[in-house]
Amino acid sequence: MKYKAIFIDIDDTLLDYVPCCREAYEAAMPEHPELFDVFFAISGRLFSEAKHGLHTIAEVMDLYPQEFVSRMNELTAAGLTEAELQERTEAFKHAFRAAWGETHTLVEGSKETLEALRNKGYRLFAASNSFGHLQRRRLERAGILSYFEATFISMDIGYDKPDIRFFIHALDAVNQTNTDRSCANHSEPVLPHESLMVGDSMTTDILGAKAAGWGTCFFNRRPDESQPSGEADYEIRSIGELLQIL
Repeated sequence: MKYKAIFIDIDDTLLDYVPCCREAYEAAMPEHPELFDVFFAISGRLFSEAKHGLHTIAEVMDLYPQEFVSRMNELTAAGLTEAELQERTEAFKHAFRAAWGETHTLVEGSKETLEALRNKGYRLFAASNSFGHLQRRRLERAGILSYFEATFISMDIGYDKPDIRFFIHALDAVNQTNTDRSCANHSEPVLPHESLMVGDSMTTDILGAKAAGWGTCFFNRRPDESQPSGEADYEIRSIGELLQIL
């Protein structure tokens, strides 16, 4: 077994980001469903900027509600005062986060792939940039939380992917919990080259893991010239293809 530990991204790798985002948006902003594309573009740009170090994930979580509500005010000519804008921003932010924690649309084949990997004896871990309690709630709602020994989420750890410290922390934590001596995979430390990161972002998942000395598998779910192929050790177009590698 070349790899002992498989770390898997959550959004757009296991859970389908776009329908989850739409569901959370419509729950938080039912009066303006027509502005979803505006919201999606703003949040997408800010998260993309975070991948390149322009913001932390924590900053993005505050920036996109603020920018979207301001833009909504302009597009709808609502005429909100500064105080009203702030109040509306806070209300939307909290409503969206609460709704996000309930979204759990699976990427096709996710659950079956996790089941097969577990049956093959791989140790599975989730690795995501977001709020820990929300991501764990979503995995639980999707019926796949139990497949993971642990979840490593940026807002819990204090470092965002692709920061190498995220990956170092995750592997250190795995090795600190290797207490099950009845299992050969658990009795020996997991080395960086025995760890595989699977994710849909060339920047946060692949380049970050490569810098930490891990193996990498790029889930090129939506082929895009802005995420060139060739940097990862493996490339897949469906999550089920992971079983052809491992």
